[in-house]
Amino acid sequence: MILEHFALNVSEPHKMKDWYVEHLDLTVVSEMAEPPFMIFLADESGRVIFELYSNPDGEYLDFREMHHLTMHCAFEVRNAAAERTRLESVGCTFVEEVSKEDGSHLVMLRDPWGLALQLCQRGVRMNSIHLP
Repeated sequence: MILEHFALNVSEPHKMKDWYVEHLDLTVVSEMAEPPFMIFLADESGRVIFELYSNPDGEYLDFREMHHLTMHCAFEVRNAAAERTRLESVGCTFVEEVSKEDGSHLVMLRDPWGLALQLCQRGVRMNSIHLP
């Protein structure tokens, strides 16, 4: 099997989409203009896709109340410190920073809706996808 996408039921999918496109360089793959507003976003590799949608039949999670280790969205970056500074300037809040023995530098933030975002500057790469 191949993982197609991961979905989050959120109260403001269009606002989140706009922020993620502008600040995390995600691309809209598909967008529904009517409820439940399913929006599919892809990373720059085009391999990883997640969906934002708003369906009141399901629960909207309060990401701010969830521990950041319960669920987070991780992004590979070249310079975690620089990305932390940039993302804090556009609404993210700092949670924690970890340096690993393998040389990895991990920074945990929360996006403006409270969803935990991890910036991963890896000492040892997790996969064969390479940043440009």
